[in-house]
This record gives sequence, C-alpha cells and structure tokens, in this order.
Amino acid sequence: MPPSHRTSSRTALRTWMTLAAAAAAISTLAGCASSSMGDGRSQSVVRHGIPGSNFPISNAVEIPPGATTVYLSGQVPPVVDASKPANDPAAYGGDTRAQTIGVLTTIDKQLKAMGLTMKDVVKMQVFLVADPAKGNKMDFAGFMQGYTQFFGTAEQPNLPSRSAFQIAALANPAWYVEIEVTAVRMPK
Repeated sequence: MPPSHRTSSRTALRTWMTLAAAAAAISTLAGCASSSMGDGRSQSVVRHGIPGSNFPISNAVEIPPGATTVYLSGQVPPVVDASKPANDPAAYGGDTRAQTIGVLTTIDKQLKAMGLTMKDVVKMQVFLVADPAKGNKMDFAGFMQGYTQFFGTAEQPNLPSRSAFQIAALANPAWYVEIEVTAVRMPK
C-alpha cells in the first residue's frame, strides 16, 4: 500500500475512534442524567389507585431507579396469651382481625428496626386460613378491619399493591393469618 493511503487509513481510523469515544461519553452522560431522574420523572414511589374505587389498595406501584427493595419474610401472629395452649387461636388473639393486628404490629416493629415504616410498604401478600367461627371460610372482613388500622389512614395514607389468598393451612392450626411485605428504601 502506498504511504499516502496508509496515512489516509490511519486518519480515518483516528477520526472513527474519536467519534466512537465521543458517542460513548454522550451515552454515559445521558445514562447518568436518566438515572438521576433528569428526564422529568418523579424520584418518589408512584402509587396508582384503582380507577373508580376507594378500596384501600394500590392498583400498581412504581419504584424509581436507585431505590432499594427490601423483602420481609412472612410474619404470623405473635403470642398474646401465653396461658393458652399453642394450638388454641386464643393464644394469638383469637380471630382473624386480632391476628391481623398482631401480624401488622410485628411487621411495623421489624420495619422500624430497619429504618423504614409502613409508609414504605409497596407490596403485600396475605395468606388467610378458614375460620371455624365463620363457616370455615376466610374472614376477609376481619382481615380488612385490622388492615385498615395500618393502611389508608390519615396518618399513613400510602397503600401497597396487594393480593389475598385463602389457603388450606399454616404451620400452626391456630394461626389464621400470615403476611409478607415488600418495602422500598429511597436513596438519601
């Protein structure tokens, strides 16, 4: 190859490498702007209500980039009356409503120990067992009475997305409720 063509090829290669480096730098800067939400999106959790409904759950929840997701294991009712046998529902509050309050109180304490609150809960899964006092059906109304003491209140209006299931049994036949939640820790 004549020397003039080698010089042309080298110049073209340098030009191409310079343009590629510039494109990579622009792409990196655009990514930084996007991850810092410079694109106009909110830096907070977005909770979408159920259209035309006041049911106290979110239809969907969006988590912004940079937030940390915290998954809490399922919690079951705490013992509230140690004088009762471990297989007696009364040892754990008796009914679904009382057991729900006990479970959510435990979750609230667990979140606070991690520097979070119930306001940070974005997802909830609820497992309910049939209550013999309710015709061997889950006591969804009792669950809701306990749930609405923690979510959708004036003090704590944030609503998680949520699923509730009736299941055959939990590890202890005296338990009517198990709840697991996902929370979000926002960047500082």
